[in-house]
Amino acid sequence: MSQQQEGGATPAEVERFVERNPALEYIEAFITDVNGIARGKRVPASALQRLYEKGLCLPASTLILDVWGNEVEASGLIFDTGDADHPCWPIEGTLQPLPWSDGRGGQVLLRMDTPEAGPYHADPRNVLMGVADRFTARGQIPVIATELEFRLFEPEPAADGAPVAPARLGRGGGSQLFGLDELDAMDAVFSEIDRACREQGVPADTVIAEQSEGQYEVNLTHVADPVVAADHAVLLKRTIKAVARRHGLIASFMAKPFGDEAGNGLHVHASLLDRDGNNIFTDGAQPTAALHHAVGGLMETMYDTAAVFAPHANSWRRFQVGAHVPMGPTWGFDNRTVAVRVPLSSPAATRVEHRVAGADANPYLAVAAVLAGVDHGLTNAVQPPAETKGSAFSQHERGLPETWERALAAFGDSAFIGEYFGGDYRRLFTVCKRQEQERFLREVPRFEYDSYLGAI
Repeated sequence: MSQQQEGGATPAEVERFVERNPALEYIEAFITDVNGIARGKRVPASALQRLYEKGLCLPASTLILDVWGNEVEASGLIFDTGDADHPCWPIEGTLQPLPWSDGRGGQVLLRMDTPEAGPYHADPRNVLMGVADRFTARGQIPVIATELEFRLFEPEPAADGAPVAPARLGRGGGSQLFGLDELDAMDAVFSEIDRACREQGVPADTVIAEQSEGQYEVNLTHVADPVVAADHAVLLKRTIKAVARRHGLIASFMAKPFGDEAGNGLHVHASLLDRDGNNIFTDGAQPTAALHHAVGGLMETMYDTAAVFAPHANSWRRFQVGAHVPMGPTWGFDNRTVAVRVPLSSPAATRVEHRVAGADANPYLAVAAVLAGVDHGLTNAVQPPAETKGSAFSQHERGLPETWERALAAFGDSAFIGEYFGGDYRRLFTVCKRQEQERFLREVPRFEYDSYLGAI
């Protein structure tokens, strides 16, 4: 439903926000593009009412920029349309302070519509809304939580260009998994992240130290709205990056910063409630057929959705045997070597944990792909393969695309993606990623010079 309010009064949430933030000077209003990058405008506080009444115009092509911010001519959204504007509208409940602006700034998430006031198909948030609507039509509510891994680095790289772990960690050479000393060393950073999340209504939960030096994970509490859950993930990433900068660091969600160290993942937890608020994945004692069908759907669709979970050139370095990264469509109970894990939990919390995506994935598209797989499984009563017990790495061959090229080909040809994401979005995603791929193929990395320049 459009938020347009031509000639209307300032919404109540705007009035409350202005009252609570008397030093407000500006608002950052943004959409999230295909790569999960926030793009928008900073508008003066005096224009806030106008933003809600008339919206904010941005070129439709803004949603399909490549990772370097370049236009994608093959999208058909540049010269073919005159690079036309589309209206963007504030999303209810997302007008929040910018905690790192000392009271001067606020922010609001936008969604893009067509000029005819319908949801614009190129907006990843609208893609997720379309998938979520399928569950609403059945009287079901997806409950989603995400976990995000990231690395902290010094702002200046090493002489060879590689990122450097924070000097304040001291020891160097590794990290103690779940180590509390690692968290204490970054107490100022994580305390500010926690405060900033609370100010924005982002339900950040536990923080843990991960396997590599300067690597951490922040978990978000589950919410009974998949679109809001993805909003939270987008805001969390933005918060972590902003707070890190304030402390003289860089936060990176790059999937695999180092080839021989742990990568960064985005894990998606999902369950389903019926109209009465009951979890349909359990009968109170045992997992139900619905859970198995959901798993079956995720198994059948994982190959076609791999380009969403691993959308960048670097993403594919993360898939290594024995690195706690799934290599194919496998599942099991309380097994971290599989792609879809059913965690140990109380019956009411029975859920699937999808472990394929890297932290570099767009949260809206990653959640959409997971829910699309679940819907496919439920709709078609898909039976999963046998549960994997023990190491999936030693029992199964690789079942995901081996390269970025194969993943994009599968995505671009997929009838499943066309059904759930729409044929137009399938094409736009593919041409954007092809443009990125072509540029990477033209770049010669330093290691090739070291290997071949004087040897052959």
